[in-house]
Amino acid sequence: MIEISMAILVCNKKIFIAQRNIAKHMGGMWEFPGGKQEAGETLQECVARELMEEFGKEITVGEKFMDFTYTYPEKGEFHLNAFWCTCADEKMEPTEHMDYKWVSIPELDNYEFCPADKPFIEKLKNLA
Repeated sequence: MIEISMAILVCNKKIFIAQRNIAKHMGGMWEFPGGKQEAGETLQECVARELMEEFGKEITVGEKFMDFTYTYPEKGEFHLNAFWCTCADEKMEPTEHMDYKWVSIPELDNYEFCPADKPFIEKLKNLA
């Protein structure tokens, strides 16, 4: 099983989402950013590293929001760990993603998310 760490990144009461590169698995779909945990790092260190690598953004990682295991038939089993995160401002410098948005929780329904992200959206909507 592959450990994934992702950010529920909040700034100015909006949540950060990113559109996957069209050339990658699930290309064109939206996601909460993050990535695979590397050897020797915690899940919190992983999400901070991924946001710096993919968006040039320093974040503060908080409490775990939730975790969920999802199997993509073509890719295998992923254990997704989402953390509440904050940052100083909404400026991003994407290096891998096609687009990004800062959205309210109700606006999440306007975007087509990767299947593995949908349980996180449902929990966010239950909090709103």
